[in-house]
Amino acid sequence: MSAAGERHSASVNRLLLLYAALYGGYGALSPFLPAFLATQGLGPGEIGTLLSAAMLVRLAAGPLVGRLADRFGAVRAVLAGGLALSAALTLAFLGSHGFVVLLAVALAQAAATAPLAPLADAMVLANGRDGAEYGRIRAAGSAAFIATTILAGHLIGIVGHRVGPLACGVLFAIGAALTLRRPVTSAPVPPAETAEGGFAVLAGDARFRRLILAAALVIGAHAMHDAFAVIVWQAAGLAPRVAGLLWAEAVAAEVLVFLWLGPRLVARIGPARSLMLAALAGVLRWAVQAQTAWLPALFAIQALHGFTFALLHLACLHLIAQIVPDHRRATALTLYGTFGLGLASALMTLLAGWLYGRFGTGGFWVMAAVSLSAVPVARGLSNVR
Repeated sequence: MSAAGERHSASVNRLLLLYAALYGGYGALSPFLPAFLATQGLGPGEIGTLLSAAMLVRLAAGPLVGRLADRFGAVRAVLAGGLALSAALTLAFLGSHGFVVLLAVALAQAAATAPLAPLADAMVLANGRDGAEYGRIRAAGSAAFIATTILAGHLIGIVGHRVGPLACGVLFAIGAALTLRRPVTSAPVPPAETAEGGFAVLAGDARFRRLILAAALVIGAHAMHDAFAVIVWQAAGLAPRVAGLLWAEAVAAEVLVFLWLGPRLVARIGPARSLMLAALAGVLRWAVQAQTAWLPALFAIQALHGFTFALLHLACLHLIAQIVPDHRRATALTLYGTFGLGLASALMTLLAGWLYGRFGTGGFWVMAAVSLSAVPVARGLSNVR
């Protein structure tokens, strides 16, 4: 292997470790944070208020930090600083008590963590090959999320809920150290570019708007499943253990698509058609969910999560790499994460609650229709190769 090839391979390996640390941190904390807050004396209403406020802060902070990273050509520095700050604030949960103090820590931690995944994605795209290696790198993150969730759940049963913030803080700190070892891959944007760059230019790009809308429709259609699937399954007589296995199957399918199938599909049919395929997979998934809780059917459609999330995300990353210049990618990725993923999920979850209360599992037909509506939107991106 040439010296350039060896350097590229080492760079990819460091990115694999970075994603393992980042998503491993998420896996150690996110599923268990509400239970940890309860051990710190918060009631259900206070926990709900804290988590909702933290979500709002993330939606606001992500694009702003992404724009700053682009403005100063400092994606690596901002990511390293964000990981270090997130580590400190996550560990601060351990010494915090009372609603006001915990709320302050949670809001600060939400602002620090908001841009981490998009900035990491920006580093992968800057690594070359238009994101062709993203699937393998992101699969490492998904696998780490599974591993730390299982391990943290086991350790919590032995030593208590303080394990979650502790493990997450340590992993974020490791991520910061790994990021600092990366070479600088961006430079400050020339003043002429800065004056015309940023949110307005991206908002004025019809292709970028289509990408965000298509992603929002496909991801938003997951809302009813994410909120009510386990309730539906248990009402149908499935044991919690079985429900857990169905969720694990979905994440395993996600890893498989990120690692192997997704990159091949995107290379063969293109990112726009891959996005359309993800939307059609969502139509099938939610239509079946609307009609039955028969275990073999559920087992079959849970595997479609690899398409409805992982393939969608791969397609969107490839499209962003092709239609957004380097000096706007951190901004674009944080906008994609905020509006295409985060805000869409939050708004559709509100709708899903009303639909489930009124129509029960029939509400999944609406989710199928929402996913189907992404197909013509994605078709408009077919000229992007």
